[in-house]
Amino acid sequence: MAIIVDVDVMLARRKMSVGTLAERVGITPANLAVLKNGRAKAVRFTTLDAICQVLECQPGDILRWEPDGEGPPASG
Repeated sequence: MAIIVDVDVMLARRKMSVGTLAERVGITPANLAVLKNGRAKAVRFTTLDAICQVLECQPGDILRWEPDGEGPPASG
């Protein structure tokens, strides 16, 4: 997929856990994990807004586009 989700990067910069972010955003840790791991098919703007508010960042700090085949190597 060409959209890369960098929530982990912002969590590390803010020294915040996934559980804390999920609680403050108002979503389940499982749903946040789906987004964080790049498996989400969509994200609501209200959720994106809440994530940006909690992490004090811009959407471009957690979402970026890369042409197919240029993202991080798949683990497996």
